[in-house]
Amino acid sequence: MILGVGETSSNAVTAGRGYEGHSRSRNWAIGSLFWYTFRMQEVCNVNEEQGLHHQLTAGQMAMVAVGGSIGTGLLLGSASAIGLAGPAVILSFLLAAFINFTVACALGELACAHPAAGSFGVYGDLYLNDWAGFLSRGGYWAAIAVSIGAEMVASAVYMAHWFPKVPAIVWVALFSLLLLLVNLLDVGDYGRFEFWFAMVKVVTIAAFVVLGAALLLSGRVAPQYTVQGGFFPLGVLAPFLAMTFAIYAFGGIEFVAVSSGEARSPHEIAKATRITFALLTVIYLGAMAVLVGVMPWNRAGISESPFVTVFRSVSIPGASHLMNFVVLTAALSGANAALYVSSRMLFSMARTGWAPARLGQLNARGSPKLAVLVSSYGIVVALVLERWSPRSAFEFILRAAFFGMMLSWIVSLAAHVSFRRRSSPEEIGALPLRSPLGIAGSVVGFTVICAVILKGWYDSRVNLISGVLYLLLLTGAWWLIKQVRAKAS
Repeated sequence: MILGVGETSSNAVTAGRGYEGHSRSRNWAIGSLFWYTFRMQEVCNVNEEQGLHHQLTAGQMAMVAVGGSIGTGLLLGSASAIGLAGPAVILSFLLAAFINFTVACALGELACAHPAAGSFGVYGDLYLNDWAGFLSRGGYWAAIAVSIGAEMVASAVYMAHWFPKVPAIVWVALFSLLLLLVNLLDVGDYGRFEFWFAMVKVVTIAAFVVLGAALLLSGRVAPQYTVQGGFFPLGVLAPFLAMTFAIYAFGGIEFVAVSSGEARSPHEIAKATRITFALLTVIYLGAMAVLVGVMPWNRAGISESPFVTVFRSVSIPGASHLMNFVVLTAALSGANAALYVSSRMLFSMARTGWAPARLGQLNARGSPKLAVLVSSYGIVVALVLERWSPRSAFEFILRAAFFGMMLSWIVSLAAHVSFRRRSSPEEIGALPLRSPLGIAGSVVGFTVICAVILKGWYDSRVNLISGVLYLLLLTGAWWLIKQVRAKAS
């Protein structure tokens, strides 16, 4: 088994200490952001997300997560990671897979105990404080919404490969309309659509791994792992330089936690967590092992995507057109999944008083219509920045967005430590998914992710400025909203 499994008879660890409410107590949070004593927040009751339809299966939840994780970064940007570490990039992704395992364990346990669309925001509220809950929820919503716009702009670029005379704004408008219509469907219909949409890139990458392995094992292609300067051509520490790319590539495992609010049961959540982790690990490690095995690492991505190079080597006709189709569906699938999770996050914020109450309204199909529409703001932002602002402005926004995504992991891991300390062995044993790593795994994951973020800030002034500004803006928004809520009450 990938993750521990057990029997359960309820959605929460206990009836009196779930999403239904908490008594006040004192706890210690971990890490530089949470090393202080605080009182547990009085949280919302179970009715706060009432109206959502619980229809998603484990397979649908997993494909939403995989669809949001596997994007053009792997298909087109893999050359960047290879350029930093050479063939040893395999170790970068192996280490990233372990960190992802710690996050999957923590999120899986928490999501089974507290199925909620607010997910890590709820975990922050319950086990840390409302500042941590707001940082993770608000920061993630703003970050993931911006990524929707980036994927839509990328989709227009891919369409220009076939229709160079059609303005990009036309494709952005058409694709945006399609995604909005899909996200306003009943969640069961949405899950079925995203399942098959994301399956396109999963099947393509699986085919790539099989073809590459066949080329290597048959002797048709000589293994390139040690040809150009050995396995560590850039030094034994080079794999750590590519860790940032590798960890960000695994971003998406948290989509399972968000979709848990519409899951059929905690058992489906547990199963979806295991499927998602297994798929991402096999796909990323397999793809990287094949990439650096079938072609010299210093030639990857020089003139075309490494994936195109491999498909072309086995004489697949129209390899470039095939990959253009795949990266197009990858971008659209990623945007579709991102719009889903961002709308649910905004919906959760509205239901808990951190966003206008109207955004918590649902249509007849159980979809948060206004939250979906507002969450598509990233499309407009990306278009404006791409067309009229300096390139550096767009870069700052995207770097801040990456930091926002990592906040969800940091808060979840910190909350999991508090969750484990407060829970008895019997309560943990009742969950359908149990972390075999326990508190230690979350502490290690928290420490490494913080180290990767700080390393990124040290290496890049853009990362530092965008990350710190993002943190300050979120904290300012939290304080202002808190003041408004205090006056209203």
